[in-house]
Amino acid sequence: QVQLVESGGGLVQPGGSLRLSCVVSGSIFSINTGAWYRQAPGKERELVARISSGGSTNYADSVKGRFTISRDNAKKTVYLQMNSLKPEDTAVYYCNTGVLTTTYNAMNFWGKGTLVTVSS
Repeated sequence: QVQLVESGGGLVQPGGSLRLSCVVSGSIFSINTGAWYRQAPGKERELVARISSGGSTNYADSVKGRFTISRDNAKKTVYLQMNSLKPEDTAVYYCNTGVLTTTYNAMNFWGKGTLVTVSS
């Protein structure tokens, strides 16, 4: 079955950079939509960035200009490049993708998250 595995999180100082990866395993033809969400302790999960099937992107105002979402269908991976990180970016980051499976089903999946901690 289809699974999403996030990686790339960790501890980084303010102003630093991280690149998160979301690898989609299983039998799929392509990744249609991709998105990254984050959830800080005591807060609701929020949308950080999204990329559409056509490649257009949308970002939360809080990360616009600092984060970039991208997609590589050949590698079955969605990325989130995070630059100029701030302490308020600290959260568990979750990948969400809409994929076309090899059984011709369009389905949505969540990863289990990767922790990003921005602290000096």
